Amino acid sequence: MTQLSRRRFLAISTATLGATGVATQWSALTGSAQAAQAATGTVTQIPTFCEMCFWRCGGIAHLRDGKLWKFEGNPRDPQSNGRLCPRGTGAVGAHYDPDRLRQPLMRVGERGKEQWKAVSWDEALGFVAEKMNKIKAEHGAESMALFNHGFGQRFFQHVLRTWGVVNYAGPSYAQCRGPRDVGYLLTYGTGVGSPEPTDIKNTDCLVLIGSHLGENMHNSQVQEFAQAVERRATVIVADPRYSVAASKAKYWLPVKPGTDLALILAWCHLLVKEGRYDQAFVKEHGHGFDKFVDAIKDNTVEWAATECDVSPELIRAAGREMASHRPAAIVHPGRRVNWYGDDTQRSRGIALLNALLGNYGRKGGMFVSQGIKIAPYGLNTYPEHDKPRLDGASGDIYPFADEGVTTAIRDATISGKPYPIKGWFVYSTNLMQALPSEAETIKAIQNLDLLVVCETMPSEIAGWADVILPDTTFLERHDELLTGFGRNGWAALRQPVVAAPHDQKPAWWIAKELAGKLGIPECMPFKDLEDYLKVRVEKSGHSWEKLKTEGVIMAEHTPITVEEGLALSFDTPSGKVEFWSDQLVEKGFDAVPKYTRHPEAPADHFRLITGRAPGHTFSRTQTNPLLHDLMPENEVWVNTATAAKLGIQNREYVKLRNQDGVLSSRIRVKATQRIRGDCVYMVYGFGHTSKLMKTAYLKGASAGQLNSLYKTDPIMGATSIHTNFVAIVKEA
Repeated sequence: MTQLSRRRFLAISTATLGATGVATQWSALTGSAQAAQAATGTVTQIPTFCEMCFWRCGGIAHLRDGKLWKFEGNPRDPQSNGRLCPRGTGAVGAHYDPDRLRQPLMRVGERGKEQWKAVSWDEALGFVAEKMNKIKAEHGAESMALFNHGFGQRFFQHVLRTWGVVNYAGPSYAQCRGPRDVGYLLTYGTGVGSPEPTDIKNTDCLVLIGSHLGENMHNSQVQEFAQAVERRATVIVADPRYSVAASKAKYWLPVKPGTDLALILAWCHLLVKEGRYDQAFVKEHGHGFDKFVDAIKDNTVEWAATECDVSPELIRAAGREMASHRPAAIVHPGRRVNWYGDDTQRSRGIALLNALLGNYGRKGGMFVSQGIKIAPYGLNTYPEHDKPRLDGASGDIYPFADEGVTTAIRDATISGKPYPIKGWFVYSTNLMQALPSEAETIKAIQNLDLLVVCETMPSEIAGWADVILPDTTFLERHDELLTGFGRNGWAALRQPVVAAPHDQKPAWWIAKELAGKLGIPECMPFKDLEDYLKVRVEKSGHSWEKLKTEGVIMAEHTPITVEEGLALSFDTPSGKVEFWSDQLVEKGFDAVPKYTRHPEAPADHFRLITGRAPGHTFSRTQTNPLLHDLMPENEVWVNTATAAKLGIQNREYVKLRNQDGVLSSRIRVKATQRIRGDCVYMVYGFGHTSKLMKTAYLKGASAGQLNSLYKTDPIMGATSIHTNFVAIVKEA
C-alpha cells in the first residue's frame, strides 16, 4: 500500500468511526432504528407549525411506534407548500438535543458563574412571584420588564401586563425588521409585515440589496426565488459579497459596504431623469413628488459610482433593466436591515424606488396582504397606568417607534431614569447575542433584583439568570393560533406531537401557574390551552376536529392586486404615497432620505458584515445534533488577495479583534474571491461561551460579541450591526 493510499485509508476509516460514534449517540437518544423496525412500524402523522424560525411553516410530524421520527412540510400550508428548509427538517433534533434544559434551576453562586441547584416548579415559580411582588411593592409594577421573542411569549405578555408590566420589547424590532416597517409605514401608510408581500412568483425582475435569499431560507420566498430563476426572471444583486443570490444574478454590483443608500438614490435619479418611472401611478397616488425630485437632483449615477466603488455603466444598466420590467419588478424590502444607524431612511429609499416602479398592489410587484378573522377568547383588559413607558414604544424617545425597543429598556435599567427597572423576565431570546454591546447588557443585569429566563437551552443570558424555567420545544406543546397574512389569510394550529422528555413545561402552562402565584389566576380562565383554542376556533364557525387533522384553515381569497380588482388606498396623512414626508419634517428629520458617508476602517482593519446560514437560526440551533452536524462552526470570509498579504492560508484558524479590543474565539478562514477586500463576512450565532452548551462551546466566533460599537437610528431606535471593524489575528 502506498503512503498516499494509506493516508486515504486512515482518513476514510477515521471518518467512518466518527460517523459511527454519531450514529450510536443518535440511536441512544431516539431509540434504535432497528428496534423500531422490529416493532410494529406503526406511523402516526400529526400536523403542527414550525418554530425553528419566524416563518412558522406548517408541517407534519411523523411518529414511528410512538417515537418522533421526522418532520415534513404540510401541503395545505401556504408557508411551506409541503416543503421545509434544513432547519425545519432538523426540528426533530431539537427534541433530542442532549444540551437542552431539563428542569427548573435556581442560582446558588455569583451571577454569571453558571452555578445552579435543581428545584421543583412550585419552588421556582414561588420564588419568582415573591421577588416580583417585592419589586412591585418597593418600586411599582412598571419596574419589571419583559424581553420576548417567538410565539410562546403570548401568554407571558398577557399575564405580566395584567399584573402591571408596561415595558416589553422583542429584538426582532430594533435588531431586525423595525427600520424597514417604519420606513414603509412613513411612505405607504402600512408596514411590510411577515412574510413580506413580495410577488416573486410572478415578477419579471427581482432586486436584492444585501438580502441573502437562498441563505436566510425564508421558505416560501426561497421556493418562489428558485422558480423565478428557473423561468429566467432578471435578478439584480447589490452586495459586497458574491452570495448565493448573486450567483443567480444577471447583474452583481459589489458595492462598498455602507453605500447602499447612494445606490438607491442614484437609481431613483436615473428613473426620474430618463422618464423611466411609472408616471401614471405617481400622478394619481404620489404626494410631494416635485420636492422629491429636487431633493435628489445631485444623486447622479456618476456620483454614486464613486461612493459605491462600482462602475457607472453597471449602475445605469441595472437601473434601466429594472425599470424596463415595471410594474412587475420588486426591490426587496429586506429583513435584518439594522446596519448603520440610518436604516429607516435607507428602507424608505427602497420604498420610494418601488413607488417609482409603480409596483404597489400590482402583479409581480408588492401585493396587498390579506388576513383571516378568528374570534377572540375574551380575556381581560389591562389596567391603566400613570407611569410613562420607557421602552420607546410611546414615541417619547424615538418619535416613530411603534413597538418596544430592547435597548431603551436596557438604557433605563442602567440609568435608573425616569424610574428604575429592577426585574427582567426574558423569554426565548439570548440577549447576549441579540443586543449590541455585551458589556452594556452585563452592566444592566448587575442593577437587577431579579432576572428570570425561560428557555429551551442554557444560553449565555440564562447563565446570568437567578431562575431558569425550562420551556418545551414547539413539537411538545400547544400555542396560540397563528393567524397569517399573505395571498390568502390563514390560521394554523400548533399542537403537541410528543411529550417533553424531562421536566420541561409549555410556556402557556408556566404563565398560567405564575398567574396563580401572583394572585391573578382569573387572567387565565381556561382549563388548558386546548380548551382555549377550541373555543376560538368554534366561535369562528370552523371545525376544531378538522383543524386538528389538517392543521390549517384557509380564508376565502379576496383581491390582492389591481389586476384582480383591488382599489388602492394609502393610510398616510396625505392619503397618498409620500415621496415627501411632512411627518418626518415635523420631527426634525429629512423629508427625503439623504446619503451620509460612514466612517472608514482604521488601519489594518476591515468592516465586519454578517448574515445567516440556511442550516441555523440565530444563536438557537448550534447544539441541535442534526444541524450541528450540518454546520458545526462558522467561517470568516476574507478576500484571497487580503489573505495572501497577511500570510493567512485558506482554512487556517485566526481570531478577530475589533476596534475596541474585543477578541473573538478562534474561527476558520475562508479565503475567497467572492468578497471585497475592504470587508470580512461571517454568519452570526456561533462562538457560544456558555459551558452548559457543550456541543457548541467556543465553536466558531460570535459576531454579536464583536458588536461593541453601535449607532442608534434616531427615528425608531434600531441599533446597527455593521459599524464594527476587525483586525485579523494569527494564532501562535
